[in-house]
Amino acid sequence: MTERNIQVAELDRRAVEDQEVEIVERKGIGHPDSICDGIAESVSQALAQAYLDRVGKVLHYNTDETQLAAGTAAPRFANAEQPEGEKGGEVVEPIYILVVGRATKQYQGTHIPVDSIALKAARDYLRKNFPALDLETDVIVDVKLGEGSGDLQTVFGEEGTQIPMANDTSFGVGHAPLTETETIVHTAERELNTTFHEKHPELGQDVKIMGKREGDQIDITVAAALVDQHVETITDYTETVEAVREFVTELAREFTDREVHVDVNTADDVEEGSIYLTHTGTSAEQGDDGSVGRGNRANGLITPNRPMSMEATSGKNPVNHIGKIYNILSTDIAETVVAEVDGIRDLQIRLLSQIGRPIDEPHVADAQVVTEEGVAVSDIEADVRAVVDEKLANVTDVTRQVIEGDISTF
Repeated sequence: MTERNIQVAELDRRAVEDQEVEIVERKGIGHPDSICDGIAESVSQALAQAYLDRVGKVLHYNTDETQLAAGTAAPRFANAEQPEGEKGGEVVEPIYILVVGRATKQYQGTHIPVDSIALKAARDYLRKNFPALDLETDVIVDVKLGEGSGDLQTVFGEEGTQIPMANDTSFGVGHAPLTETETIVHTAERELNTTFHEKHPELGQDVKIMGKREGDQIDITVAAALVDQHVETITDYTETVEAVREFVTELAREFTDREVHVDVNTADDVEEGSIYLTHTGTSAEQGDDGSVGRGNRANGLITPNRPMSMEATSGKNPVNHIGKIYNILSTDIAETVVAEVDGIRDLQIRLLSQIGRPIDEPHVADAQVVTEEGVAVSDIEADVRAVVDEKLANVTDVTRQVIEGDISTF
């Protein structure tokens, strides 16, 4: 049986839910940073599956350096006389997306067309998620994948090992449970981009939500891009903005009894005609660049009240890249511990690797706990340790779940 270095201790701060000020952010799937995250991860999944299909195992690759250079657009209200598919304004200079990374291009005589696979995956992702984006005219997708370094390929491809070796000395961080504010921010963006969008196609995918809680007052600020081809007048625009505000307000009431105030598109100057109207549904069309890893962490949130890893989770290989595996796993561990062990008010998990060591044996697995009143850390330490140990023993499950798309990385 593997002896793992698992530490369980009291967290020397108040639970985030009990702190006076809390700040939480989520960048929606249409934010330029999230576009890069989504493309990088889609390319990663496609390459992993191609390797499995062609050579029977995932080879060395990383696509976590995808970049987006914003275009230029001239949105305008739709005219009822315009033909379908041509309503609204236009993109003047296309968005430019560069998929950058490293990938194994041949293995034991088998050639893998990694650039073509990556290009198709990127375009498929855009086609699926951005209905207002014309792939023929509005965006250029480019791919530059080089070969990986020899020493990292060696660490990656140790033959005969069941547990991969860590490719880096790095760490991952996770926490649970989510606070009320975190839950509202995350759920609101997801629901706006699914349930609300189904009834309101004028809402674009670029929805960013910032939550601020001071005491028992929660303020939610929503930046929501509207799509010009579905908006004919300023009245149409303001009615949709109000519908977004009402939708988020009602949603928030499902998760909290605190006072909630919601603002939407606070930079608008309606009288001057300065509003958040786009042609494609994303600010990437007009001066807002993007990069992998600059937005949401692996749990889908940006949480300055908690420790975070600066690693880009999306696009990294799911076999031994600690920046991906440990951030996903630490979040999973935290959520599982809270679900299975009573008496926990707040929990953070930190996993530290050492390059060349098996990924199921971190240099340290550190669980820090805020317990509920009347519960000592010693009362739950053994149970916490058992969950952490079991999750580490099954760390390779993360690889399968990521390749199959069962886990979101942003």
